[in-house]
Amino acid sequence: MEFSVIVPVYNRPMEIRDLLQSLRQQLFRDFEVIIVEDGSDATCESIVDSYRDSLSLQYLYIPNQGQGFARNEGMKLAKAGYFVFFDSDCIIPANYFQDLKQAIASRNLDAHGGPDAAAWDFSPMQKAMDFAMTSFWTTGGIRGKLRNPAKYQARGYNMGFSRKVWESVGGFADPNRAEDIELSMRIKKAGFRLELVEEIFVYHKRKNTLSSFAKQGFSFGRNRVHVSRFHPGAINAVHLLPLLFVLFLASMLVTPFVDPLLFLIQFLLLLAWSAAVITSALERHKSPMVAGLAWVCSTVQLSAYGLGLGLELLKKRMKG
Repeated sequence: MEFSVIVPVYNRPMEIRDLLQSLRQQLFRDFEVIIVEDGSDATCESIVDSYRDSLSLQYLYIPNQGQGFARNEGMKLAKAGYFVFFDSDCIIPANYFQDLKQAIASRNLDAHGGPDAAAWDFSPMQKAMDFAMTSFWTTGGIRGKLRNPAKYQARGYNMGFSRKVWESVGGFADPNRAEDIELSMRIKKAGFRLELVEEIFVYHKRKNTLSSFAKQGFSFGRNRVHVSRFHPGAINAVHLLPLLFVLFLASMLVTPFVDPLLFLIQFLLLLAWSAAVITSALERHKSPMVAGLAWVCSTVQLSAYGLGLGLELLKKRMKG
């Protein structure tokens, strides 16, 4: 068996149906699927059972531990020599494993990460959130559009590594606080080859409201600081950009009363960024509605991430 696919799930049975349906349509079929039910009240066991005739499936129910530790439990059951991780809200294009197998062989990879994207039938808000998470004009550049693929830090919604990596460095060290980024850094420090494979994207069907999207962004900012406790070099200049964005917006509340000319310059810069976001989203999705929502989501994403990062850095500094 070539791959073991490990998916943690918590109270999202219908998402598992869509994921399994996409896995059933893969062009390359030499893989098993391990669903780890992480203490759900609304379980997906009956849905998993309905796919047993068309997929090699294992189902495991565990007390709630968090997605990182749920993935660890899945690895203990895995039979293949290479593990692949998806989130339950992902849809997998039919050529995913075919392209992954080729990339591992041709690039001699020990581990990989892949980007996410929005499918044509996603809602306007889902497309806008995807834009905010993947655009050059937000923090999207670090999620799958890098000049050097070796600098990529894989995300748990689309990543994988060999059994040899797992036996050498272990699994996820945290249940749900940038555990994927921490493990990516640990894999690289151990000398293994982890790279972005840009062509093996997944469709990421986020179910966020704008409020939960903001909370998620805030958590991402905090989690980056959490990772820096394990890896001091985890925060670099690109991660500070959202914090600078927050400070920039905050300063605009004061500059009209202190320096009107400076406020005008700030306003024009904000206008230019807004125009770039809307134009880019319009080019990608051909929808004025998505473009407008993309501006809202991008502003929320940058602000929430920057605020979470800034507050966690302050807390860390106060603790010494």
